[in-house]
Parts: sequence; C-alpha cells; structure tokens
Amino acid sequence: MSKSFDDYMNDPRIKDEIMGLRITHAMRFKVQDAIEGMTDSEMTAYFNEKGKATLERLGMSHLLVTDIHDL
Repeated sequence: MSKSFDDYMNDPRIKDEIMGLRITHAMRFKVQDAIEGMTDSEMTAYFNEKGKATLERLGMSHLLVTDIHDL
C-alpha cells in the first residue's frame, strides 16, 4: 500500500518544521519513494509522464514538446 500525502506530512523527520518546509520535504520524500530503484530511462519516462499529465490537467497541453526538433 502506498503512503498518502498526510503520511509524508506526519513523517517524524519533519514534524517540527514550519508548514512550508514540511510540505516541501513531504513532496521530496514522496518523489524519492516513487523513483527508488528506477533506472535513468525509467526516471526520465516517469517525469515526462508526470509533466505531460500536469500540463494537460492545467489546460496547457499546447506547450508539450514531443520531439527535440519541435523546439
């Protein structure tokens, strides 16, 4: 079972930090857990997919570059 964001926010390593830093550290911990054990190419694919999904969710998919020659 994967951890929820609240689980990361309540991590004992960051419980005494101010809220802004707790959020930042929780996001970092979540990403570190997600990419743990991935190869470089797997990480690239993971981050590309996350970036694509974010742009699409924000209605900014027109900014997607599918090929280096599109630049």
